[in-house]
Amino acid sequence: MKAKELRDMTVIELGSKLNELKGELFNLRFQLATGQLDNPVKLRLIRKDIARVKTILNEKQKANA
Repeated sequence: MKAKELRDMTVIELGSKLNELKGELFNLRFQLATGQLDNPVKLRLIRKDIARVKTILNEKQKANA
């Protein structure tokens, strides 16, 4: 996911996207623990997407304050 796409979203949409990504990360970690994970690189990509969403949420909240 690109930062440009995230910056076009509202705070509410970013919050729901963050919850969605955290759920996906949980599922990937569960697959890793059970040995069913096909692509371990996806864990890193999801963590980076979560960091991007959190960064942009923080930027938007500071801009409104």
